[in-house]
Amino acid sequence: MMEMTIVQAINTCLSQAMENDETILCLGEDIGKNGGVFRVTDGLIERFGERRVVDTPIAESAIIGAAVGLATRGLKPIAEIQFLGFIYEAMDQMVGQAARLRSRTEGTVTVPLVVRAPYGGGIHAPELHSDSLEALFLHSPGLKVVMPSTPSDAKGLLAAAIKDPDPVLFLEPLKLYRTIKEEVQEEYYEVPIGQAAIVQEGEHVTIVTYGPSVVTVKQAVAQLQEQGVSVEIIDLRTIAPIDYETIIQSVDKTGRLVVVHEAAKTGGVGAEIAAVIAENCMYAMHAPILRVTGYDTPFPVSSIEAEWMPTVARIVSAVQNVMKE
Repeated sequence: MMEMTIVQAINTCLSQAMENDETILCLGEDIGKNGGVFRVTDGLIERFGERRVVDTPIAESAIIGAAVGLATRGLKPIAEIQFLGFIYEAMDQMVGQAARLRSRTEGTVTVPLVVRAPYGGGIHAPELHSDSLEALFLHSPGLKVVMPSTPSDAKGLLAAAIKDPDPVLFLEPLKLYRTIKEEVQEEYYEVPIGQAAIVQEGEHVTIVTYGPSVVTVKQAVAQLQEQGVSVEIIDLRTIAPIDYETIIQSVDKTGRLVVVHEAAKTGGVGAEIAAVIAENCMYAMHAPILRVTGYDTPFPVSSIEAEWMPTVARIVSAVQNVMKE
């Protein structure tokens, strides 16, 4: 075991994967000589060379378009989009090509592609750099969407994404890149895609969350425990597919559900989870389902972003409200 940040865990996974499989290559803006804007790919070009760690032009559609072509020809590309907010330029390649080729070719062509992108607020970044756009891809069958919140999950989930025969969007929480550390297995391992983690068991309320909001939820739950409220925390880890079985089992037990995510509220992951729970757990519910999310506005300027994102106070208030029922 070795103590790692999320950045270190991802870098280690990339290095180990590339060492084990010569068909894996990385491509993206400044990922080679500069090691990426957040140094996630630092050292890879020195170890594996310019043919496997490719600095690309500033052209997201070209990056993903080239990666799709490489993936259909026997390689396993790992493409980096510098910030998730820049992925609009590559939506046709992501949704119109990568996600559809298996279906379009009746399974004869697959796209073993990983697209990495940092996302999320809390770092005082300029416009478009902090957007959480994961819900855009929930409505795109054929894509998997992975959103780890810990170094150990980041390493294991990335390994599973690289192994997957279909395209995976691997989203990395900017705020947590270097702010949390934990013991991580040094050897190569996988964490299954589509399997949520029960971070903490509880009896009164279920909170479902993922990504950077996991840390905020833990802080809120620490306050709620002092008030005698027993909270079960579920970290989704992947939002496509969503592990509904784990959520349903938890809500059947607690009878109350709060969903927390940083992305805007309308049409988000929380809305989809609320609909599924309403369909499957209606008679178990003691209170309405509540969502604590970002607001239905563009991500704000840095001076007020802390109030825009889910806060400990908003989460505590939501749990207190469902406990009144």
